[in-house]
Formats: sequence, structure tokens, C-alpha cells
Amino acid sequence: MRDFDALWNEYACNLNDNQVKENVAKLLAEKANENKNVAVYKQCFNCIDLTSLSTTDNAATIEPMVEKVNSFSDKYPDMPSVAAICVYPALAKVVKDKLQMPLGIAAVSAGFPSSQTFIEVKVAETAMAVSDGASEIDVVISVGTFLGGDFETVYEELAEIKSACHGAHLKVILETGALVSAENIKKVSVLAMVAGADFIKTSTGKMSPAATVEAAYVMCGAIKEFYQKTGEKIGFKPAGGIVTTEDAVNYYTIVKEVLGDEWLNNKLFRIGATRLANNLLTDIYGNTVAYF
Repeated sequence: MRDFDALWNEYACNLNDNQVKENVAKLLAEKANENKNVAVYKQCFNCIDLTSLSTTDNAATIEPMVEKVNSFSDKYPDMPSVAAICVYPALAKVVKDKLQMPLGIAAVSAGFPSSQTFIEVKVAETAMAVSDGASEIDVVISVGTFLGGDFETVYEELAEIKSACHGAHLKVILETGALVSAENIKKVSVLAMVAGADFIKTSTGKMSPAATVEAAYVMCGAIKEFYQKTGEKIGFKPAGGIVTTEDAVNYYTIVKEVLGDEWLNNKLFRIGATRLANNLLTDIYGNTVAYF
């Protein structure tokens, strides 16, 4: 059994929430304004996972979204594309069959959004999504299990799911709003990376609070420490409630200042959003855009 207390100590997980809040406020006050420009807005757009996770989703609703992605460069030739399309696992094949661009196909899996199902189901759903064309798998940790102190089970589940990805990238959702404290967010960040996460992600967007700049700051700090200790670069994805250009700039600023320019690309930085895409386009072009 892994010694998780030693792991938490190794990564200095005993954080103070108020200090984190002060650090983030200071960082954004000093640095965010310099990133409020069209070049950064375009970079943020290129990092978007265009997402549809509605109960009413079906092929007839997802296909038009994919077609808009396919046609995007014709309409906006001076813009980069989004990074990926994110859907429920049963719709991964719809995206694969219709997508004509070299984008990621992300499928939420493993009992999303609550992760309250059997590990056998989580593994099977992950494998099936990959078989249907998903190149990225977004899964939620067993939050209740973690909060109950059974860290070993959370670790083993993630390791099994990682094996079921068969080469697809594993993006682990921490559901930071449910974790409450910076200390817990840091602990789960480390646990997920040690278990094999290729990305760590803030939230499902299905509960409140969703993404926060404080959670992002803690997670990026954990990624930086993990890289310093292992040489492995893990990606970061804020998601949930990210709507405005200012939201995107704030997360971009945190990534830039904590992790550095090497992370400012869609291989290591994603933003889970849909409404954000139109808002970025609106601010880039200076007139209201409702393309997506």
C-alpha cells in the first residue's frame, strides 16, 4: 500500500486557503492586464475543448457542432481552430465519423459526472469510448471515496482507468468545488498525477462552485512540483463556468506565471467551454459573433 502521508509531505500539501487567495489576487492584479490582447485571445481559443454535455444530446444535435468546426477555417481563415470536441461517450463515434479536422475527440467517461458506479463499469466505459474513436478521456475521481480517506482505492481506480485508455490521454477531473480546501485540491492533484493522469482538470461543470482561479493556482503549483521531481509535463484544464474573455485571460495568466510559456499550448493547456468560444470571437473581431 502506498504511503500517502509521505506523499502529501513530499509535495507540501498543508496549504492555507487565505494565503492562496491572497497570492492569486496579487498575481492577477499585477499580471492579467498584459494578457488582454488579441494574440492571447486567439491562443485561448486554440485551447478550447468545445463541449456539449446535455441530457438532450443526440446525433442530430452533435453533428451540426462538428460541421461548424469543420467549416470554421473557411469562415475565419485568420483564426486557429479549437483544440478538441468533448461529448458523452456514446457520441464519440458521431464526432469521429463527421470530424474532418485533426482535433482531439474527448469523451467524458467512467460514470461522469459523479463517478458513483462500479470500477468494472468505469473501465468498460472508458475502453468502449476509446474503441469508438475517443483520443482523450475525461473522468472524475471518486470524490466521496477520497473525502472518506480511502486514498488507495482512488489511486487504484485511476490506474486501472489509465490502462483502459490504450494510449488515449487521460484527463482527471478533481471536482474542486467538492474538495473545499486548497489542501485537498493539492493532495488530489498529486494523487492523480502519480496514478497516471496526462491532464488534471478542475470541474465537471455540473456542480457549484465549478472552476475557480484559486483551485487553478493550486493545481498549477502541483503540476510544477511534479515536473521538477519527475521531468514529466502534465497538462492543466480549467472547466465549468468559464464564459467570458476575462475568465480565459485569468486562467491563461495563472498558467503563464506559475508554469511558464512552455505550457501555453493546447498540448498542455485546455479550457473546457462552449459559450467562451463566441465571446472570444466577439472580442477578437470587435462585433457580436454567435458562430457556435
